[in-house]
Amino acid sequence: MPKAYAYTRNGGPETEAFVEVERPSPGPGQVLVAVRAAGVNPVDWKLRGGLRRPGDTGEPSFPVVFGGEVAGIVEEIGEGVTGFTAGDAVFGNTASGGYAEYALLSAAVTAHLPAGLSFRDAAVLPIAAATAYDGLRQLDLPAGATLLVTGAGGGVGVAAVQIARAFGLRVIGTASESKKDFVEQLGAVYAAPGPELAARVRAVAPDGVDGVYDLVGADVLEEAATLLADRSKLVSAAARLDVGRLGGAPVSRARTAAVLDEVARLVVSGDLAPHVTRTFPLERAGEALRAVEEGHARGKVVIEVGA
Repeated sequence: MPKAYAYTRNGGPETEAFVEVERPSPGPGQVLVAVRAAGVNPVDWKLRGGLRRPGDTGEPSFPVVFGGEVAGIVEEIGEGVTGFTAGDAVFGNTASGGYAEYALLSAAVTAHLPAGLSFRDAAVLPIAAATAYDGLRQLDLPAGATLLVTGAGGGVGVAAVQIARAFGLRVIGTASESKKDFVEQLGAVYAAPGPELAARVRAVAPDGVDGVYDLVGADVLEEAATLLADRSKLVSAAARLDVGRLGGAPVSRARTAAVLDEVARLVVSGDLAPHVTRTFPLERAGEALRAVEEGHARGKVVIEVGA
């Protein structure tokens, strides 16, 4: 039977195990994919710990297979699906977990793999890169504007800096001191986080900033908001309630294949580097998740599944 890596109850790493699962069958609007690569993200271990996302109803049905994004080969298509056939190389968001040999994807959030994009790199685009893209489109800043990205050294932040630069924006990024050089290599002006952040940002942007993309929340969000004359140009992927109180808005996810096509195009054009720095085979999925959970990975982590 196909193998998958799952958590058997909410809790810590002790709840994780390999499980044998029936090969899933695609329902209406779904495609079944033979997984070639799966992205590993902080949300994976947070869900294991009991995180509830907006829209979640009821209790999870254990075991729950880890993983929200994959790239692979279409095996079957469900009722009503058009534009995909068996054998197509695709990537997208999972409906059934991605640390597995097979995964179900919603066809509406699945895109064809363009020439020049590997399974490994495509697998890390549907969550972090697509979130970065959605937030920047929501801000809708004109070329030449100045954008502050808080948490620029994380998965979404790294993508946001690069995509913003591709859109013609000047970017100021906050991150830990250890990531200063990395943030600057991405094309951002570095600003150290911590108390009096606003003063440090004003020192490198005397005319102020035109937008803020927050990926940290808490006190960082509070202080970053003071830099804006127009709070409608404040979005956060970290603090949905607090950003609304401050006059901004949470990032609104489009969750469409069109967005995936756009971020893939940016990778192929050289404007967006996925920064996959570590890969693990499916048999070492637990190690891959530890690398992200314990903060040992700089860049994106991918689980590769044998063809």
